[in-house]
Amino acid sequence: ADCDLKHGIIGAKWSDNMVYSAWMTAILAGVICLVIMLMIMPGLIRYLHKIKFGQTEREEGLESHKKKNGTPTMGGLAFILVPTIIYIAGSFILPDMRFSQNILIILLAYVGYGLIGFLDDYIIVVKKDNEGLKPGAKFLLQAVLAIIFFMIYRSGSSTEIWIPLADIYIDLGWAYFLLVVLMFTAENNAVNLTNGIDGLCAGLMVIALVPFAVFASVQHQYPVLVLIIMVIASLIGYLRFNLHPAKIFMGDTGSLALGGFIAAVAMVLKQELLLVIIGFVFVAEVLSVIIQVTHFKRTGKRIFRMAPLHHHFEKGGMTETAVVHRFWAAGILLAALGLLLYFL
Repeated sequence: ADCDLKHGIIGAKWSDNMVYSAWMTAILAGVICLVIMLMIMPGLIRYLHKIKFGQTEREEGLESHKKKNGTPTMGGLAFILVPTIIYIAGSFILPDMRFSQNILIILLAYVGYGLIGFLDDYIIVVKKDNEGLKPGAKFLLQAVLAIIFFMIYRSGSSTEIWIPLADIYIDLGWAYFLLVVLMFTAENNAVNLTNGIDGLCAGLMVIALVPFAVFASVQHQYPVLVLIIMVIASLIGYLRFNLHPAKIFMGDTGSLALGGFIAAVAMVLKQELLLVIIGFVFVAEVLSVIIQVTHFKRTGKRIFRMAPLHHHFEKGGMTETAVVHRFWAAGILLAALGLLLYFL
């Protein structure tokens, strides 16, 4: 059958029963992930405390954050492994959790970028080197993974992108390769920079993934739908222990994995441009750093009180919780805008 980038396969028969079955599978799998996360997180926190895998706050950071020193990090391991293992197990049993090229790309991105983050966290926590992976090495590893995903994706998918509002398709050809590399590396670093205060990154990711679950359902990509719901549920379970005052942080392990996950989801659902809109809070965070550094190097003056952007508001006197709630509200508005543009 022909493929429409916005609505999926044209001419296929999709009964109400199939849609209902997919959502029931997604909800059931999500509940299982949520319950497991709530069960294992206390033990993981105790274990990370025991082996002294704790956060080290920067000396130049906010004074109010210094008390977070020693809080367990690498909590992202839980919300990476739980949905990944459950999905793989379920793929042997349930048709709505079958393996496909799209699922392979998403899981490889999720676990692959998580491994890069784990290596970074390991160097910081175990080797006591606050710099972690050198920026050049981290970027190279991220780019190599993006190239691998592109090669897998290109073997069976289009290099066209859908333009919202205009409702037209443009074939980028090999330029799509540059878009993929940019999308993965930029999204990774944007999500990573957003992971600076309790509950902010995980909450924004839950919000941003909801429209993509809708897109997957409309396009009849039910395995992708199920996996997205499982990750959302796992993040909600993690948030129970990450809200202020956080008992655990996701570390680069979690933030890089989430950046890779949402970039891969946007790619396989052909919503590359809507990713920028839906995830614009992440974009704003990374832009604030770029603007701050560039302006300071040129003039010796700062535009923001502190970058990334969430620290600017904190330094202005806003409480950590207030910043998180306002950023979440912005994320909800952007997610709604993304859905609106999709269906117009």
